[in-house]
Amino acid sequence: MENCHHTKKANRPAIVVPDGCREVLLHACCAPCSSAIVEWLLQNGVRPTIYYYNPNIYPLEEYETRKNESKRHAESLGIRWIDADYDHRQWLNAVSGLEQEPERGGRCQLCFRLRLLATAREAQRLGIKHFATTLASSRWKSLEQISVAGEAAAQAVSTPEAPVVFWAQNWRKGGLQERRNQLLHEYNFYNQLYCGCEFSMRNDEKRAL
Repeated sequence: MENCHHTKKANRPAIVVPDGCREVLLHACCAPCSSAIVEWLLQNGVRPTIYYYNPNIYPLEEYETRKNESKRHAESLGIRWIDADYDHRQWLNAVSGLEQEPERGGRCQLCFRLRLLATAREAQRLGIKHFATTLASSRWKSLEQISVAGEAAAQAVSTPEAPVVFWAQNWRKGGLQERRNQLLHEYNFYNQLYCGCEFSMRNDEKRAL
């Protein structure tokens, strides 16, 4: 019985497409993190639309560089790419009082909630039932925080007539982390060395996401 249990677990796919999902609004934090995810989605019959909403990124030059790389990647694949508004001042006001929070703390939780709520609203506007985020591909992020934020966003915008579903997925699995690193070099992507906001730049020792 024990061997049978382990066999079933081993045969379980690392990434599971939600029932009926053939299209997804994918919140993208950057091109490197979205590259392997987008490739996997296309290979598995799910059409992604990229939604670029990252008002946390600082400074503006960094934001523009990451945005342009994301757009370049989407255009190379012929997939739809949506540019959301950039309002860093509004984001700062939203996280006021949480500036000293550590990474994976309250500031990150609120940041995820703001960005995924905007994504859920856009999914509803576009009539796309499922949404997901590339934030769940970074080993530096809390998957639990992301899932909580995504589920709350889905509940906030869903109606009986137009339900919106958060695809909570660990995008580090199924070889996607390794494929991400390959695509990083194939596309010659700009690879940022900090999460995005000015408060994530405090560490003297920068790290690649």
